[in-house]
Formats: sequence, C-alpha cells, structure tokens
Amino acid sequence: MSKFKKNKSNELPAISTASLPDIVFMLLFFFMVATVMRQNTLMIENKLPVADQIEKLDKKDLVMYIYAGKPSARYSASAGNQPRIQLNDKFANVSDIKPFILAERASKREELVPFLTTALKVDGQTNMGLVGDIKKELREVQALKINYTTRTGDATDNLKQ
Repeated sequence: MSKFKKNKSNELPAISTASLPDIVFMLLFFFMVATVMRQNTLMIENKLPVADQIEKLDKKDLVMYIYAGKPSARYSASAGNQPRIQLNDKFANVSDIKPFILAERASKREELVPFLTTALKVDGQTNMGLVGDIKKELREVQALKINYTTRTGDATDNLKQ
C-alpha cells in the first residue's frame, strides 16, 4: 500500500480584503444618512414647559426660532445669569428681533412670506416680562403667527417646578 503525505500546514488562510472597500462605503453611507446636523448651537438653558394639547408644525423650513432663557453654564460668565434672548447663534437684545425677522423674510421667496411662523422656545423659568417684550416687537413687525414650543405631558407638571 502506498502512503499518502499530508502537505497541508496548520495555518489559517489569509483574510480576503477584496470586500473591505464595500464595507467601508456602507458604513460611511450609513453615518451620512443617520447623522442630523443642528442648525443652531443652544447657548441658553431651555427646559421647555409641558402641555397636553399640542400640534406639530407642518413645514419646519418656514419657522423662525427665538430662544429665551438663562445662559447655560458655559456662557454664564460672559453673559450673566439674567434671562437672555438667542437669535440664531448669538445673544441678542429685544431691539434685535425686528431686524432678525426682516432678514428672515428677505431670505425666503415672496410667496412663502405669509406662511412664516415664529416659534418661541422659552425656558419654563423665564419671566413673562421678557416674553411680553418679544411679542411686542413681533407685533410691530407684523409677525403675528406665533408658536410656543413645548414638551408633551401633563400641564399640571409646570406647577411642580
């Protein structure tokens, strides 16, 4: 009888790298789709009040956001502890609201201007005097469609704070 020799070594075969570019591009595409870029960096504390009867806005591109609240811990040294207004990525005064609204209107097409909505994202601890001043400026510039942004929940939770 003849003997058979075993010519195989006990090493594992090398990993095929032919499919690595496909895997890398799939991961890249996944993160491109799954990542959401923020439009504004929030510079204030913004714990929104709670409401039980809310509606979602249809077109977010027709919304101008005005934030109000105390500056966050990161900005409290330079901006103080009093409630402030934030327009886009900077602190603003009440008098800056009118030029902000006019600039936002100018950036939109003429037929979309009547559908623009001003959304107020106001911290639950912000005094109503600041909100009243904001509303007065909005009235002067004829921005009468106002939305108060809230969280979903029981409205009586606002009294517990």
